[in-house]
Amino acid sequence: MKILLATSLAALALAATPASARPLTIADVTMLSRVSSPAVSKDGHWLVWQQRETDLAADKGRYDLWRLDLTRKGAKPEPLAAEADVNETSPQFSNDGTTVYFQSDKGGDDAVWAIPVTGGGARKLTGFQGGFGGFKVAPTGDRLLIWADRKPGAPSLAPAVTKKDPQAGQARTYDQLFVRHWDTWADGTRSQLFVLPLGRDGAPGDGVAIEHGLIGDTPSRPNGGGEEVAWSADGRTVYFALREAGRIEALSTNLDIFAAPADGSAAPVNLTAANQATDTLPTVSPDGRTLAYVAMKRPGFEADRQVLMLRDLASGRVRALTEGWDRSIGSIAWSPDSRRIYVTAEDVQDNPLWSVDPASGAVTRLTGAGNIAAAVPMPRGVLVATDSLVAPDDFYMVEGKRAPRRLTAVNATRLAGIDLPSVTRFSFKGAKGDTVWGYAVRPHGSPAKVPIAFMVHGGPQGSSNDSWSYRWNPAVFAGAGYGLVAIDFHGSTGYGQAFTDAISNDWGGAPLEDLKAGLKAATDRFGWLDADDACALGASYGGYMMNWIEGNWPDRFKCIVQHDGVFDARAMAYETDELWFDEWEHGGKAYYQDPQAFERYNPVNYVAQWKTPMLVITGEKDFRIPYTQGLAAFTALQRRGIPSRLVVNPNENHWVLKPLNSRQWYGEVLGWMDRWTAKK
Repeated sequence: MKILLATSLAALALAATPASARPLTIADVTMLSRVSSPAVSKDGHWLVWQQRETDLAADKGRYDLWRLDLTRKGAKPEPLAAEADVNETSPQFSNDGTTVYFQSDKGGDDAVWAIPVTGGGARKLTGFQGGFGGFKVAPTGDRLLIWADRKPGAPSLAPAVTKKDPQAGQARTYDQLFVRHWDTWADGTRSQLFVLPLGRDGAPGDGVAIEHGLIGDTPSRPNGGGEEVAWSADGRTVYFALREAGRIEALSTNLDIFAAPADGSAAPVNLTAANQATDTLPTVSPDGRTLAYVAMKRPGFEADRQVLMLRDLASGRVRALTEGWDRSIGSIAWSPDSRRIYVTAEDVQDNPLWSVDPASGAVTRLTGAGNIAAAVPMPRGVLVATDSLVAPDDFYMVEGKRAPRRLTAVNATRLAGIDLPSVTRFSFKGAKGDTVWGYAVRPHGSPAKVPIAFMVHGGPQGSSNDSWSYRWNPAVFAGAGYGLVAIDFHGSTGYGQAFTDAISNDWGGAPLEDLKAGLKAATDRFGWLDADDACALGASYGGYMMNWIEGNWPDRFKCIVQHDGVFDARAMAYETDELWFDEWEHGGKAYYQDPQAFERYNPVNYVAQWKTPMLVITGEKDFRIPYTQGLAAFTALQRRGIPSRLVVNPNENHWVLKPLNSRQWYGEVLGWMDRWTAKK
């Protein structure tokens, strides 16, 4: 099948730009509308989604529901549920397509509500107390699945009654890991599943627990969601992914797929007990015959290849459908007739949509350049949310061999009058003689030479791919006058599993070779890049690489920006939350078992060679790479007399998410780079 190119994203973004325009700024980005969670009625008549708007005064986002009539040519998006100071999220359609269920915090407490898709008054369906994380309506329309944080073994959603001792102190006490995870201290609760009956009078009561005392979180923390739970077609069974908490939960990547009766009448059955690695993303075919999911093979490795698996629900027979395809499945969606499976999987700087034949496993690419953020199969096509380096998410229809048909332009007004940069991909010979890819982002109307922002992605198993970001946004750096260069070094995703595996136990080796070769390749090819005027910047693994560059490539850059990076591998081994990651990346053992594996590429051992001015940024709620790592790096810089600055966010985790903090972040970063480069 012909690949459908998504270059229209950039073309459409630029089409509205008048002759006299200005560059993109972070002030623009923080105020953009953000679309997500699309839902389409079964008859293909209506599209409903959640849309975030920024409340800058409150320093947060607020969500509304919007709708679009897909049957009417030229139809414009309309608000469906958009009360001021209320968040409406997670839309889901009833079987007949007339009702939209959604989550709302109206009145201060989260509840499930319903509203006619044609508009009208919304109706509150649930009344239980204690809050919840999300919900899914059964395909039969008679049950409601809720996931909520409750004490392990809670029989229902009713909050546990606890008596506080007025004489007790405030200390937290723990007997095993996790003590804290991502940005939250463990409080003894677990995300658990509950089912309520759903009828004309709503979904009254506190429901019934269906996990029968399993200890773990479903969806998984910190970032799991509705993709980890699924209903059977007949509404009698719930499938879910859960990692059972052992003595040291922080060492395990063993998520399993469980099947539980929706009425709570029996204990869940572990369908994937034989696999000690990750099994997740349970997705039932509309005909109810097949359970699709993804599986990894290597326990303890969070970035192993995710293979699409099919389980015949009648016989229990399991097939590895994409075993022969060297790409990792990111999401799963069945076609309405159960004859095709649509997946996303990264591929050389893109995250396209693919079609997989459930019988043969044959894979066909359906979209071209860009990032597919969501996909909803329909009878005659697939509705997708698509973005790129120069365009935030909008909705498109993918239909056969035709070019994707644009449905929305939610930020057209906000982006009008803004010059967006151009992006050029390039490849070169990197470490081990392998082909390595990168891209260069050129400011619109730039002069003959511009300073370089050399950005290193995190993960490290990730990619500087063709996608929009509200955090590290290359178009904002270009808008500030920098030519941004990014390299997908060894360890990056989308190039086959062997390339991804190459970084483990080699953090400072092949990746640094790739970065050196990639920057040279970029400056040799693009004459508008000023090779002698560059700053390097990165977060997470990219932040680690900034610390590593300080001691191992100390004469190349005018300045460095290091965000949440590892400074001391020894301390990190005992401070981080998810031990499985750090130990896998250093040969599979703890620090005390093999200290040399951690010390081989430990930045702290090269502080004597540090000389480049560095901006250090960290978050006090970052439990992945704790703020003590940033504080130690800043101490080393100060002790050596190197120009340096420390930025500490007291209310951010590993990411900077609040709008005002984001604006401050860019002010600090671009201010630091402007100080040390010769930017005109």
